[in-house]
Amino acid sequence: MKDGMDSTAARQAPERIQDEEFVSRKLIRPSLSAPAPRTEPVSERRERLERTDRVPSSIPRRNVAPEQTHAENYYYQKQIQGKTPVVVVMKDGEEVQGFIEWYDRNCIKVNCGSSPHLLIYKPSIRYIYKAGEATKP
Repeated sequence: MKDGMDSTAARQAPERIQDEEFVSRKLIRPSLSAPAPRTEPVSERRERLERTDRVPSSIPRRNVAPEQTHAENYYYQKQIQGKTPVVVVMKDGEEVQGFIEWYDRNCIKVNCGSSPHLLIYKPSIRYIYKAGEATKP
Protein backbone atom coordinates (compact mmCIF):
# COMPACT_ATOMS: atom_id res chain seq x y z
CA MET A 1 0.00 0.00 0.00
CA LYS A 2 2.79 2.41 0.74
CA ASP A 3 4.20 1.83 -2.74
CA GLY A 4 0.92 3.00 -4.28
CA MET A 5 0.98 6.16 -2.22
CA ASP A 6 4.54 6.97 -3.26
CA SER A 7 3.66 6.71 -6.92
CA THR A 8 0.85 9.26 -6.56
CA ALA A 9 2.92 11.74 -4.61
CA ALA A 10 2.91 15.24 -6.05
CA ARG A 11 5.96 16.41 -7.87
CA GLN A 12 7.79 19.36 -6.45
CA ALA A 13 7.53 22.54 -8.46
CA PRO A 14 10.74 23.76 -10.02
CA GLU A 15 12.39 26.61 -8.21
CA ARG A 16 12.57 28.84 -11.26
CA ILE A 17 10.14 29.12 -14.11
CA GLN A 18 11.48 31.10 -17.06
CA ASP A 19 12.97 34.15 -15.38
CA GLU A 20 10.31 34.22 -12.61
CA GLU A 21 11.08 33.29 -9.07
CA PHE A 22 8.97 30.58 -7.53
CA VAL A 23 7.35 31.60 -4.26
CA SER A 24 6.24 28.92 -1.86
CA ARG A 25 2.54 29.34 -1.27
CA LYS A 26 0.65 28.20 1.81
CA LEU A 27 -2.80 26.73 1.44
CA ILE A 28 -5.25 28.69 3.58
CA ARG A 29 -8.29 26.77 4.78
CA PRO A 30 -11.04 28.45 6.76
CA SER A 31 -11.79 26.90 10.12
CA LEU A 32 -15.28 25.46 10.40
CA SER A 33 -15.92 27.11 13.76
CA ALA A 34 -15.34 30.63 12.44
CA PRO A 35 -18.50 32.59 11.54
CA ALA A 36 -19.20 33.22 7.90
CA PRO A 37 -18.07 36.64 6.67
CA ARG A 38 -20.71 39.27 6.15
CA THR A 39 -21.58 40.01 2.57
CA GLU A 40 -23.50 43.23 3.05
CA PRO A 41 -21.67 46.55 2.78
CA VAL A 42 -20.63 48.31 5.95
CA SER A 43 -22.83 51.32 5.18
CA GLU A 44 -25.98 49.16 5.10
CA ARG A 45 -25.10 47.55 8.41
CA ARG A 46 -24.51 50.95 9.95
CA GLU A 47 -27.88 52.24 8.71
CA ARG A 48 -29.70 49.20 10.06
CA LEU A 49 -28.05 49.60 13.47
CA GLU A 50 -28.95 53.28 13.57
CA ARG A 51 -32.60 52.50 12.77
CA THR A 52 -32.87 49.91 15.54
CA ASP A 53 -31.19 52.18 18.06
CA ARG A 54 -33.74 54.92 17.45
CA VAL A 55 -36.46 54.36 20.05
CA PRO A 56 -38.61 57.38 20.83
CA SER A 57 -38.12 58.43 24.43
CA SER A 58 -41.81 59.36 24.69
CA ILE A 59 -42.83 55.70 24.43
CA PRO A 60 -42.21 53.96 27.77
CA ARG A 61 -40.72 50.49 27.60
CA ARG A 62 -42.91 47.76 29.00
CA ASN A 63 -41.48 45.49 31.62
CA VAL A 64 -42.24 41.85 31.17
CA ALA A 65 -44.57 40.60 33.88
CA PRO A 66 -43.11 37.92 36.13
CA GLU A 67 -44.33 34.42 35.45
CA GLN A 68 -45.56 33.98 39.02
CA THR A 69 -46.47 36.76 41.46
CA HIS A 70 -46.92 34.53 44.55
CA ALA A 71 -50.12 36.45 45.42
CA GLU A 72 -52.05 33.20 45.75
CA ASN A 73 -49.44 31.76 48.14
CA TYR A 74 -49.50 34.96 50.20
CA TYR A 75 -53.31 34.81 50.46
CA TYR A 76 -53.29 31.18 51.59
CA GLN A 77 -50.58 31.82 54.18
CA LYS A 78 -52.51 34.76 55.68
CA GLN A 79 -55.70 32.68 55.91
CA ILE A 80 -53.84 29.74 57.49
CA GLN A 81 -52.07 31.91 60.08
CA GLY A 82 -55.26 33.68 61.12
CA LYS A 83 -57.41 30.52 60.90
CA THR A 84 -59.90 32.65 59.01
CA PRO A 85 -63.22 30.90 58.29
CA VAL A 86 -63.67 30.77 54.52
CA VAL A 87 -66.28 29.52 52.07
CA VAL A 88 -64.95 27.59 49.07
CA VAL A 89 -67.39 27.64 46.15
CA MET A 90 -66.89 24.74 43.78
CA LYS A 91 -67.48 24.85 40.01
CA ASP A 92 -70.65 22.74 40.39
CA GLY A 93 -72.08 25.28 42.89
CA GLU A 94 -71.42 23.33 46.10
CA GLU A 95 -70.10 25.39 49.03
CA VAL A 96 -67.64 24.13 51.63
CA GLN A 97 -67.19 26.09 54.89
CA GLY A 98 -64.16 25.81 57.14
CA PHE A 99 -60.65 27.13 57.39
CA ILE A 100 -57.67 26.39 55.22
CA GLU A 101 -55.29 24.08 57.04
CA TRP A 102 -52.77 23.35 54.29
CA TYR A 103 -52.15 24.17 50.63
CA ASP A 104 -50.09 22.85 47.76
CA ARG A 105 -49.51 23.74 44.13
CA ASN A 106 -52.44 21.54 43.10
CA CYS A 107 -54.81 21.40 46.09
CA ILE A 108 -55.89 22.85 49.45
CA LYS A 109 -56.93 21.08 52.65
CA VAL A 110 -60.01 22.54 54.33
CA ASN A 111 -60.76 21.78 57.99
CA CYS A 112 -64.55 21.72 58.25
CA GLY A 113 -64.77 21.44 62.05
CA SER A 114 -66.70 18.34 63.12
CA SER A 115 -67.01 16.91 59.59
CA PRO A 116 -64.02 15.25 57.89
CA HIS A 117 -61.24 17.37 56.43
CA LEU A 118 -61.45 17.83 52.67
CA LEU A 119 -58.64 17.85 50.15
CA ILE A 120 -59.89 20.01 47.27
CA TYR A 121 -58.16 20.26 43.91
CA LYS A 122 -57.64 23.87 42.84
CA PRO A 123 -58.98 23.39 39.29
CA SER A 124 -62.37 22.44 40.79
CA ILE A 125 -62.61 25.69 42.81
CA ARG A 126 -64.60 28.58 41.32
CA TYR A 127 -63.70 31.10 44.05
CA ILE A 128 -63.00 31.51 47.79
CA TYR A 129 -64.27 34.22 50.11
CA LYS A 130 -64.16 34.93 53.85
CA ALA A 131 -67.24 33.53 55.62
CA GLY A 132 -68.31 36.81 57.23
CA GLU A 133 -67.89 39.08 54.18
CA ALA A 134 -70.47 38.01 51.62
CA THR A 135 -74.24 38.05 52.03
CA LYS A 136 -76.44 35.92 49.81
CA PRO A 137 -79.10 37.91 47.86
